[in-house]
Amino acid sequence: MGTNNNMRVRKVPLRQCTGCGERKEKKELIRIIKTPEDLIEVDFTGKKNGRGAYICNSTECLRLARKRKSLERSLKTSIPDEVYQQIEKEMVSDEN
Repeated sequence: MGTNNNMRVRKVPLRQCTGCGERKEKKELIRIIKTPEDLIEVDFTGKKNGRGAYICNSTECLRLARKRKSLERSLKTSIPDEVYQQIEKEMVSDEN
């Protein structure tokens, strides 16, 4: 009586939004990374190198994360206003 590998249930990876704090499936969230060159980027693929933090695809969550500085704590760096504005633009363009 061996185990049947075809019947194995895959565990769905969950991540916590740095804005609202809700735990959601990784694929539902957007990954924000700090690259090895210390640039802050939106990683829609989820595969780029760098320290990552996850956030809902919602400008409201981004504003909450900005207000609480939770994104900065997660990425262990300060984030200029221009970067937040750029992230918000990328989120809005991805929503359409």
